[in-house]
Amino acid sequence: MLEDFLYNFAHNLFKPLLLFFYMGFLIPILKVPFEFPKAVYQGLTLYLLVAIGWHGGEELASLSLAEFGQALGFMAIGFVTNLIIGILAYFLLRKATKLRQVDAATVAGFYGSDSAGTFVTCMGVIAAANIAYAAYMPVMLAVMEIPGCLVALYLVSRLRQKGMDSHGNMPHERGCQPATKLAFAMGGGEPSDNLSGESRDWHNQYSGHGGTGTAVAEMPQTSVKRQLATEFEVADDLEIEAEEETVSKKEPIFSKELLHEVFLNPGLYLLFGGIVIGFLGRLQGKAVTNADDTLFVNIFHGMLCLFLLEMGITACKRLRDLKAAGWRFILFGVLAPNVFAIIGISVAHAYSILLGEPFALGTYALFAVLCGAASYIAVPAVQRLAIPEASPTLPLAASLGLTFTYNVTIGIPVYMLVAQAIMTTFPVT
Repeated sequence: MLEDFLYNFAHNLFKPLLLFFYMGFLIPILKVPFEFPKAVYQGLTLYLLVAIGWHGGEELASLSLAEFGQALGFMAIGFVTNLIIGILAYFLLRKATKLRQVDAATVAGFYGSDSAGTFVTCMGVIAAANIAYAAYMPVMLAVMEIPGCLVALYLVSRLRQKGMDSHGNMPHERGCQPATKLAFAMGGGEPSDNLSGESRDWHNQYSGHGGTGTAVAEMPQTSVKRQLATEFEVADDLEIEAEEETVSKKEPIFSKELLHEVFLNPGLYLLFGGIVIGFLGRLQGKAVTNADDTLFVNIFHGMLCLFLLEMGITACKRLRDLKAAGWRFILFGVLAPNVFAIIGISVAHAYSILLGEPFALGTYALFAVLCGAASYIAVPAVQRLAIPEASPTLPLAASLGLTFTYNVTIGIPVYMLVAQAIMTTFPVT
């Protein structure tokens, strides 16, 4: 088995798909003056999602009633599995890293979702190796993208209830509303903008910032402190009123706009749209994604190679954002995919044993990457809309720079080896 793994690993590393990824990864390193056209990348993403969805929809329509029920059960299990993985990722990040809680919650949301790019790459690898997989797996890609969004939104809503400030800092975290008022009241710092003109003049006069420059020893301390205390109480009242007004204006965490972003983001819409079109087309007896189809079959791998070229460029650039994250966060981005993928393989095999029907190796591999990958499309869109307090760079640096790079180069053959070991050790009878 080890020899098979080494052969598959070496063979996978030098597939054209990954060679394009390496070529893109080296572009920023070698400072090649090349920028991948954004419109071309958007077109490739559109094509790949529709092609995968269309093919999955046609295969879904060809399932028997029993197979369709099996697929629905697997979708429900996949949804719950990614939900648990998102929560587990949060606790691992809280224990193992020094991230702020809001950043840990957001990164957990990324890992509770999946990655279309990793899924497509895995499909390309197993298709090139003629490894079979369940026809409904593209539908799993759409279903398992949603849990991460829900996990991130729930965790951040809890943090806000516990006193997170507008910058994303919790009361016990550095930078959360530093206590400057006491220092100023005792003669340090700068005057507050909320002080009245009279108090500002008193402060300037008795601290040497203006007025007569009277010595500190001559200050009427009791009078100044009493006046400043009064002014600070007024400032506090105004501040509290402003915060209450802001809170009252905040929309609920699951607002209409946010739910629209979660369930109808462009990636999910295109994928589901392709699934529905393929499903309805096959029911009418019109199959498009046959082996001799030019658009959705023959040029699919060529389009995927160009997509991975762009992904290599982006992944390399994102690595720069990890400089301030710490080695523990970097370790998480490399090790977590293995933990979550093995959880996914174990869950899939348990479901296979429950059904009494063995799954194909490709099904295990695809489910493993759905569990072990991290989002870089759906969850970032939700973060931009609903979690502006979190870092916009750290989650993408981990999901693209580390986890995506690991999964498409090393992870896929590792997951296949683990799946083969579990299938051999615990055969389905």
